[in-house]
Amino acid sequence: MTIDLFVPCYIDQFYPETAFNAIKILKECDVTVNYNSQQTCCGKIAFESGFWEEAKELGEKFISIFNGDNPIIGLSISCIAHIQNHFKNLFHNSGSHLEYQKVSNNIFSIEDFLVNHVKRTNFGATFKSKAVYHDSCSSLNHYRNDISFDARKLLKNVDELELIELDEFDTCSGCGSLFSPKYSALSAALNEQEVKKAIEIGANHIIVSDSGCMINLNSYIKHNDLPISVIHIIDVISSF
Repeated sequence: MTIDLFVPCYIDQFYPETAFNAIKILKECDVTVNYNSQQTCCGKIAFESGFWEEAKELGEKFISIFNGDNPIIGLSISCIAHIQNHFKNLFHNSGSHLEYQKVSNNIFSIEDFLVNHVKRTNFGATFKSKAVYHDSCSSLNHYRNDISFDARKLLKNVDELELIELDEFDTCSGCGSLFSPKYSALSAALNEQEVKKAIEIGANHIIVSDSGCMINLNSYIKHNDLPISVIHIIDVISSF
């Protein structure tokens, strides 16, 4: 099987090792990875900020790059959910109508792809940590399936990982595209709420599937010099 890899902006610019770890996992499944270096932003932030023309330009480029027959595997839930849900606002009944539908139906999160298409949940990973998994807004409310179950299926097979379930750990982490810089105080309060819960139970890591949550939580933790880290689920299950 051959897939086209979609590496979102935050992963590309701030966490490139996560993209390389995704390739490591996919190759372990005998999946051939095609990466088009001409890919750019999917337009999510522009769209959510009201710049629909700019978002449409980025969306058109995305469609032109990912318009083949290969499954598109993305590494950040919110970007994937934007393509699944909001490309229709930009391209419905347009000249790109059929193309946007094809791309929207053909894009998957890596968690969904591994669990439900490759049918593999155990990679022999070892990650010694006590951790909590953060269910992002996009994974619970916007992605076509609830990937929280897929993520946990992958994590439960990681040796030496103690995954703790917390009540009400599915609230927003305060990112939301421009929400964080525009409403920084409220964003920090949401961050504090999530991080405090994790620290109180002795967690070493907060595991995420969304790059926006990852960068926002990490920024808060580093700014306040707190004894906990944020890590992408890809980096956990690739520890083999």
